[in-house]
Amino acid sequence: MGTAELLTAAGVGSGAEAIVPSYATTEAAEAVRAAGALPVFADIDPRSFCLDPAAVTTAVTSRTAAIVPIPLFGHPVDHAGLRAVARAHGLLVIEHDGSDQHDTAEHDATRASLAARQANAAYLDARLTGVLTPATAPGAEHRYHSYVVRVPGNGRPDRDAFARALRARGVRCRVPVQTPVHRTPAFRRELWLEETERAADECLALPIGAGMTRRELQRVVSACNALGGLLPVAA
Repeated sequence: MGTAELLTAAGVGSGAEAIVPSYATTEAAEAVRAAGALPVFADIDPRSFCLDPAAVTTAVTSRTAAIVPIPLFGHPVDHAGLRAVARAHGLLVIEHDGSDQHDTAEHDATRASLAARQANAAYLDARLTGVLTPATAPGAEHRYHSYVVRVPGNGRPDRDAFARALRARGVRCRVPVQTPVHRTPAFRRELWLEETERAADECLALPIGAGMTRRELQRVVSACNALGGLLPVAA
């Protein structure tokens, strides 16, 4: 059952609000709208990139009926923190990431792929300098669907210059969230979400595929460390 159907089944519809992240795809906001409710955007935790329970608390109104968190880049949402907010305000927490049950062979392959990505992440964590490597909350398991670093400096100009320089060195990289949802035409809101904006300006996803060799990983390390994290902005 999709998120919109889950919301409808729970009675979240016209006149209600559901709190969603803006630093994500538009999927959650679209699902809330499809259920007839209004998506309300809250800020993220700067370490997990998922909804920050404190920011969710600030976004709660008398019309809020649900919280719709999304695990991002393979980092789980703060279940305990969000459920505490939900209990305090009588809200539902509806998380749906589209995962399905797998047969044993597929499950084993998935676990092997996860272990390989986690090993690749550990290799990069130990060797990258000049960028801020991903953080994992205590007790959480990061699945590293994407390996997202922050490029420190002056925000988007430095990050974009860094990305261009990496691509010129043969390293595939991408900006994981180009535009926060609350700044897209379909969901535009006049609000400032500090950590969301900062992540949109600084974050870059580096390659971390399960099939990458140590030589390929070292190529990523060498290219990133040679750049040092700060690049001059072209005039």
